[in-house]
Amino acid sequence: MPRQARLDAPGALHHVMGRGIEKTPIFRTDKDREDFLTRLGALCEGGLLNVFAWALLDNHFHLLIRTGKQTLSESMRKLLTGYVVSFNRRYGRYGHLFQNRYKSILCEQDPYLLELTRYIHLNPIRAGVVKTMRQLAAYPWTGHGVIMGRIHRSWQDVDTVLSYFGKRRREAIRKYERYVSEGVGMGKRLELVGGGVIRSKGGWSEVVSLRRKCEREASDERILGGGEFVERVLEDAEERIKETLRWKKRVMDLKALLGEVCRREGLEEEEIRGRSRRESVVRGRKIICQVAVRKLGYTGASVARFLGMTTSSVNRMARQEEVAESDEWDK
Repeated sequence: MPRQARLDAPGALHHVMGRGIEKTPIFRTDKDREDFLTRLGALCEGGLLNVFAWALLDNHFHLLIRTGKQTLSESMRKLLTGYVVSFNRRYGRYGHLFQNRYKSILCEQDPYLLELTRYIHLNPIRAGVVKTMRQLAAYPWTGHGVIMGRIHRSWQDVDTVLSYFGKRRREAIRKYERYVSEGVGMGKRLELVGGGVIRSKGGWSEVVSLRRKCEREASDERILGGGEFVERVLEDAEERIKETLRWKKRVMDLKALLGEVCRREGLEEEEIRGRSRRESVVRGRKIICQVAVRKLGYTGASVARFLGMTTSSVNRMARQEEVAESDEWDK
């Protein structure tokens, strides 16, 4: 069965999981873990991600993140590719480190931000790495100790989580700790990482109850949330797909896109691919970058090679405010 496309949207909340290929350890030493977290922190400090919870185990990781100025795929590509190159260089190895692509679940914030924060931060206890909540608070490889104020990671968004537990910080930390400790006896929460309506309704018992009542609710294995949330996300995704198809009816590849932009903007192809900083030329380049990356699914690197630009310049233009809406091109 072909894999489904990822679901993403600006400001979306995601539970992201990645595993080592054939259960290979992806973190051998603390140096590896710090390397991964440094790269993650750089994405946060650049306004590309917000991280609410995280846990690093020997052969897998969990992240609870909100996307920022770029898509989840772009941020994860930068994080994981950079980490794998560094890891392979350190250990003189080659090839893949992670098993297939990472798994991501788009989540409804209430109540799942707190549920997932607890679930993710309890990973070391479930894995037997630490035994008690006291040890967990001092354990440096989850975000729990950061929220507790025991470990410093300036890039982690602590305030959003604590805001659910009160305005006074000390009291909020105490209530947060109690909330997390109540999850110790819950074990593995399959409804948080399983699929479809099982996930959305909170487990098989709720699904069976719905079926007995002959009720149906929208579900999707890529989404954690109630039926209305699932329907809204899928409707938004469908609209983005339709918009992409509208663009593809007009332009099938980068060369055709370049020609169409030049025709509409009154420019020459040599100008677009040259070094001119004239306002109309910059606008033309920006249209190509935005359409190619955001509408047609090209990578920033492939567009950069085609236009003779740097990948960072292409990605920066692609993230800027849109200068060409699809309805302009339907004329």
